[in-house]
Order: sequence, then structure tokens, then C-alpha cells
Amino acid sequence: MSARNITVLTGVSLITCIVQRGNADAVIKASREAGAQGATVNYAKGTGIRERMGVMGVAVEVDKEIIQVIVSSEQEELIFEQMYLAGKLDTPGMGIMYTTPLDKAATYIPAEVLDKVA
Repeated sequence: MSARNITVLTGVSLITCIVQRGNADAVIKASREAGAQGATVNYAKGTGIRERMGVMGVAVEVDKEIIQVIVSSEQEELIFEQMYLAGKLDTPGMGIMYTTPLDKAATYIPAEVLDKVA
């Protein structure tokens, strides 16, 4: 039986960005250009008063895309800002973003990458 190791990452955050359906590609592209390694996209349906009435007279679609990106704490501000701008979240009804600090995360990291950090 081979030995298995867990590589635990600390100092990481989860950026979650919820946007109108069809806008995730631009947000993901911006996150990658800012240094993110990848993203996960889920599809959802939103509900609430804003969807029924619209924000400031703007109709808000109920179909959403949820983009999740795990980033190092050092990259968090830059990637967050670039995703916000790409998603046009400064426009009413376009979406919302937030970050969540993670105590730890685990994934496969190639030995040559670990050797560079050590």
C-alpha cells in the first residue's frame, strides 16, 4: 500500500461571485488574468423582492451563475477587484460578491511546486 499525504493550504480565501446568467465567462477570464488558477461555476435561480420589482426600475433576471475561486490571501484583493469590475457589479441588479476566509484547504500539488515553496 502506498503512502498518501495531504497537502494542506493555509492563508487562502474563497471568493464567491453571483451574477446574471451569461456573465460568468467575463468574470472567470478576469480572475485568471489577475492570477487565479481556476474557478467553479454553478447555476442557480434567485428569488426575492428585487427579482419581482426590479432594482430602481431595472428588471432582474432570476437565472444566476455562481462563480467560486480559491485564492491566496495575498491575491485576494486584486482578484476580487478585477472580478467585480468584469461583472459590472457597480450596476444595480448585476450581482453580488463576497469573500470567505478558509481555515484550510487541500488539493493535489505537484512535488516540483512544493519544492519551490519549501
